[in-house]
Amino acid sequence: MATPVEFVEKQWEEWRDKNPQVAHIDTNELKELLVKDLTYASQMDVREYTLYQKWCEIQERYPTKEATTLSSFFDDSDSTQERIMVDSEQQNLLQKVKANFWVPKTPDDFENLEPVMRLSNGKLAETWNAIRTFSSTMKNNSNIGRNLFYTVVDKKTNKYLGVICISSDFLDLTPRDKAIGWSREVKTQQGMINHTAIGSTIVPLQPLGFNYMGGKLLALLCLSDTVQEDWKKQYGDVLVGVTTTSLYGATKSGGLSQYDGLEHWNKMGFSSGSVAFEPTKKTMGMVFDWIKENHTRKYFEWWEAKNQNGLPLKRDHKNRSLNFAYPKLGIDKKLIRTEHQRGIYFSPLYDNTNEYLRKEIGDDKLVKSFDTSVEALTNIWKTKYAKGRIRQLQKKNNVSYETLFYDDLIELSWEETKAKYLPQVGR
Repeated sequence: MATPVEFVEKQWEEWRDKNPQVAHIDTNELKELLVKDLTYASQMDVREYTLYQKWCEIQERYPTKEATTLSSFFDDSDSTQERIMVDSEQQNLLQKVKANFWVPKTPDDFENLEPVMRLSNGKLAETWNAIRTFSSTMKNNSNIGRNLFYTVVDKKTNKYLGVICISSDFLDLTPRDKAIGWSREVKTQQGMINHTAIGSTIVPLQPLGFNYMGGKLLALLCLSDTVQEDWKKQYGDVLVGVTTTSLYGATKSGGLSQYDGLEHWNKMGFSSGSVAFEPTKKTMGMVFDWIKENHTRKYFEWWEAKNQNGLPLKRDHKNRSLNFAYPKLGIDKKLIRTEHQRGIYFSPLYDNTNEYLRKEIGDDKLVKSFDTSVEALTNIWKTKYAKGRIRQLQKKNNVSYETLFYDDLIELSWEETKAKYLPQVGR
């Protein structure tokens, strides 16, 4: 049997033979484009930049074209143009998704909800992506490595409640690692990082999120038996803890996120790192092509190579590539990152999760911390969070029955998007 090194070397030889020609990218032109993109982004605060990324994402994923309206053919006026989606299947899917959001019939209708977590990898991925993309101002980033995509629906009505993605955990989060007592060797080389995961997407739909603190429901469901069983089935590892991070951390007005004070979730502190600005998708593609041309072996290891389990050899290939290219292209560090911290949260699923992650005990010694059934977690949400929230809104006569779907960003300009939606970012 080939060693891990030999396994990668064989892939490298085969890939290199099949990819002899590489597109040429002018280094000076690339640098100019990067400076332009990053300068524009670095002038925004975190809320505006978040929305800008969302707008760019939708413009790229859901292209439109101009079309003459039907009415113009029946009168003598000048033809009028409107923008329509290029892909009619995309348009039909969005219409179906938009029409299937759960909306309460009465303020107390949340009591009747029976959430079900449907694994949406494979054929259901496009529906999951549509819900995720258009129901949140956060960019829908895909993660390299392990991913369990869940569409959360109400069992009785089959209406959408939200979306969740459980992904490969962050390798380095100092407050979490310190609390666990994790050495880097045990965490990475001995593979114990595979026994934790991160809730990379936790997005409730509206009006569930606003009326009933739906984000807390989805965060609790990240800890469910369903997730633990699927993690074990898909990847062969026992899941003993779940991480998540808040977008705004210490910068958000009031300093609180939906995870603060949430049962079974512990706040670890704030990230020590900063948030990286990104160039446009077109420029980013040129960066990757530049690396492929000038640093071919690194490109291969980051983007193409697999380990013996069939998983990517290296994680986080996009950020690896950008962080590698920036200094070689002479990009000013001031343009790359914003000093923005994220809140870090961790939920140990067992009383002795930390001991397990330090490899001091085995699977047979794990002691479960709390009831992780979907039913039990849902009941916590209903009694501790949803009921109090809806009563407050009733007193203020502020109960919402409106869904929120950002499909108009397909047609809006960036300035129009900013004017309409910037106040809602991080709401």
